[in-house]
Amino acid sequence: MSEVDVSKFEKKIELRNIQYNDIDEILELQRICFPGHMEPWKREQLESHLDIFPEGQFVVTFEGKIIGSCSSLIVNFDEYDDQHTWDEITDEGYITNHNPNGYNLYGIEVMVHPDYRRMKIGKRLYEARKELAEEWNLKSIILGGRIPNYYKYSKEMTPRDYVKEVIHHNIYDPVLTFQLMNGFTVMRINRHYLPDDKQSKEYATLMEWNNVDYHPHNTRRHFKTSEPIRITAIQYMMKTIESFDDFATQVEYYTDVAADQGSDFAVFPELLTTQLLSFVEEKSPSQAIRRLTEFTEDYIELFTGLAVRYNVNIIGGSHFVEEDGNIYNVAYLFRRDGTIEKQYKIHITPNERKWWGITPGDKVQVFDTDCGKIAILICYDIEFPELSRIVTDMGANIIFSPFCTEDRQGYVRVRYCSQARAVENEIYTVIAGTVGNLSQVENMDIQYAQSGIFTPSDFAFPRDGIVGECHPNIETVVVGDVDLEILRRQRKTGNVTQLRNRRLDLYEVIQKSKSKM
Repeated sequence: MSEVDVSKFEKKIELRNIQYNDIDEILELQRICFPGHMEPWKREQLESHLDIFPEGQFVVTFEGKIIGSCSSLIVNFDEYDDQHTWDEITDEGYITNHNPNGYNLYGIEVMVHPDYRRMKIGKRLYEARKELAEEWNLKSIILGGRIPNYYKYSKEMTPRDYVKEVIHHNIYDPVLTFQLMNGFTVMRINRHYLPDDKQSKEYATLMEWNNVDYHPHNTRRHFKTSEPIRITAIQYMMKTIESFDDFATQVEYYTDVAADQGSDFAVFPELLTTQLLSFVEEKSPSQAIRRLTEFTEDYIELFTGLAVRYNVNIIGGSHFVEEDGNIYNVAYLFRRDGTIEKQYKIHITPNERKWWGITPGDKVQVFDTDCGKIAILICYDIEFPELSRIVTDMGANIIFSPFCTEDRQGYVRVRYCSQARAVENEIYTVIAGTVGNLSQVENMDIQYAQSGIFTPSDFAFPRDGIVGECHPNIETVVVGDVDLEILRRQRKTGNVTQLRNRRLDLYEVIQKSKSKM
């Protein structure tokens, strides 16, 4: 089998600023999103947005097609009446009242194509606004939110009662419920906000999200105080299944768990796809692994879809891949924008050679993500300090190590080496392992794990250098935050600064070039 072309599985999703040549597509998107409910944009209004405040206008594209957009402007909200209308706050949609020295980002439109409303497109757009508010040191985001399901209840309750019921989850409103779930709070209810919004009976909820990092200075300088990243490490249960669909259900469950926790990364263990061998009738370990490679395309398609749909970057454990007659142990990075990367296992254990005939990879890499640079060192690879030093020098801030060990001794090697790498490289490390058993699969009898998230050892980090860890040997997850800004500061001003204090006049670690991979 030749090398799998992962590019055919990539489903490119991108968030970017609106461009002038997007306008026709956005106008069509609005007609699809609000058929007969609201007056659509005029071309000159969207052109005015780009002329005045291009940084505040965003679209999400999927495979090159615009499937979501949002618009905003900056105001000093104190200058406007509490019961303002949409026309007043937007200068009738042209945003000529945009104030670049204002203190509040005001959101005036969000729309998502109805065929793509389970892919967290709205959340991506809201997150883009939050990042813009933080970058520009804005005090808050304010918006007038429609309540499009109110017309169903308008004869039996006031807008105030309706909003209260939505807040208490007794009624679902597609806009208000979404805004509450994204951290916005209700300030008041405005009458006659959008005269053409018949579903909301012209009412709107005035909502606000406060920027906790806002510094009350008369300046647009951004003071970065934190850059947190949330990680879910999955301690995956290896149990007998009867089909690939059973595997997909188990994997999706944990992806959903990670997404519900607001995670940026979901980390699965090494060799989790060997669970598929529980229904593959092949007793020879070497032949069973070759049979396992037949699921490669299904595996890639599954995880690519999950990463995009749940809006989380996934370290997809590892999977055996056949290329040019050789079998490799490969860890894939499935980005939430739909793109894919892969890291081959560099050091092959004696067990992998004996039972499966695994071929080692020849190159260690660092990958760009929307949360900075990361690296993946599969299980045994974390036990070789040279690799961690190489990826650190290449700019990695987090090393993910999917692992699979059959006993406590093997787990301890991975765990202690991972913590050592965190200390000596001033880097975050994450391990995620398998538990349970596959009694009918040769060489996958039992597993032992205690997954965890580790930090350097200094006052700015948790006392024992542990963000969190799972209870040993049970099916569970650990969720924790790591902060890249703290890491950056500690590398400069920590009690010890291992990277700065290296004797590069005496030694260095380099990666030799190889033609393969």
